[in-house]
Amino acid sequence: MSTLVAVYFLIVVGGIVRSSGSGMGCPDWPKCFGRWVPPTSVDQIPENYKDVFASIRDKKNQKFARYLSMIGMEETAIKIREDKTILLEADFNLVKTWVEYINRLIGVVIGGFIVFLFWSSWKFRKTAPVLFIFSTLTLVAVLFQGWFGSIVVSTNLTTWTITVHMLIALLIVAFLVYLYHKSEASDERDKIEVTTSIRLLLISSLIVLVVQIVLGTKVREAIDIIAASVSDRSLWIDNLGMEFLVHRSFSQVVLLINVFLVIKLWKTSYDKALSRILITLILGTLLTGAGMGYFSVLAVLQPIHLLLATVTFGIQLYMIFKLNSRNISVNSKIDSAINN
Repeated sequence: MSTLVAVYFLIVVGGIVRSSGSGMGCPDWPKCFGRWVPPTSVDQIPENYKDVFASIRDKKNQKFARYLSMIGMEETAIKIREDKTILLEADFNLVKTWVEYINRLIGVVIGGFIVFLFWSSWKFRKTAPVLFIFSTLTLVAVLFQGWFGSIVVSTNLTTWTITVHMLIALLIVAFLVYLYHKSEASDERDKIEVTTSIRLLLISSLIVLVVQIVLGTKVREAIDIIAASVSDRSLWIDNLGMEFLVHRSFSQVVLLINVFLVIKLWKTSYDKALSRILITLILGTLLTGAGMGYFSVLAVLQPIHLLLATVTFGIQLYMIFKLNSRNISVNSKIDSAINN
């Protein structure tokens, strides 16, 4: 559980980085301005730092473009090779540099949690292989996420790379939620019986939420493009197109299906506390989203909106895993390994 909470904390920090515009506070990765400890003054970096780091990023981008070509994404590869705007360097900003650097430090610490999780699961590779397999998948996903984070920086926060970065984070959450579910110990708990319609409704609510999250990334991509040319935040919403209208309208679908789900669950023996948590998270996500729409994409609401949506995703997954699950008492060592 502690590892899952830590990952959610990192998601919040990542949201703060995005909302504060600090994503390019460090123009290179894993170092920051070529240093393990970031500079505290522009005097500590070369005068031609923009040219230096643009050249470094260009080499990385060309290599990444070759990878994309190899998997058939030739059009995207060409854009990365030819779009020189992604090589533009931002002016040094002390606050943004340290916000991004702290984000990276937190990422390293949480990466350590994942490594420890994998190490702890090694002893169960024969007795509880599912724990070892999913711990391994989590470690692989985290390593890939770290590498892809460097691509996000080298491509100057290209919108689609940020979206992929976010989806990988959701995958990591999914793995950890499943591990937490499998590690739960219970001496006597009967099989949770629900109708097929409720099971399908819960799965549908998860699918609808994931669609809504993807639609939200499209809105964020559009805002990123608008923000590059319009500095006045109050004008951002007015300049958004169909992606915003679809995202806003689809939120009503998310609300309705979850309200219907909770009503159905309350008529069963299903955990009512989880139902309350779910509907509270859904309402919180909708309210923070509406708040951004009415209050010029208020920066403080962005990480909160993101956190609520991803926690809702985790809760819905957990609820699905609990369906028709007969939880037999699990060795306390397994529970300790996962919770740590």
